[in-house]
Amino acid sequence: MNHLIAKTFGGLSLTYYFRHFIFGLIFPALFLFMQSQTTQPTSIGMMVFMAISTLLYPYSRFVYESIIDFIMGQNVFFINTIVMLIAKLITMLLCWVCAVFIAPAGLVYLYFYHSKQQNNS
Repeated sequence: MNHLIAKTFGGLSLTYYFRHFIFGLIFPALFLFMQSQTTQPTSIGMMVFMAISTLLYPYSRFVYESIIDFIMGQNVFFINTIVMLIAKLITMLLCWVCAVFIAPAGLVYLYFYHSKQQNNS
């Protein structure tokens, strides 16, 4: 069981996970700030969803970046900074919201990748 956890959840480097975890905190913070401006309390279900999405966001982002790297290759595009930042924010939001569905693909990939690395050594 420990090998499964180490190969999947421990599959990303700590710096990669921490960086994207910090970025993933933007959305629950923004939601909680907007929620604090209303009179309705945040539901337990929403809090659980935000916690799970934030914890899984780095794996979701890993899947997204892997797909984009495969499609784009080494090509570089020069575009307006504002357009790029808006596109980046939208993709971050989509990866965060859909982390529950996207992250399992990344976890499966990391498991097989690290299993193969272990067998080759």
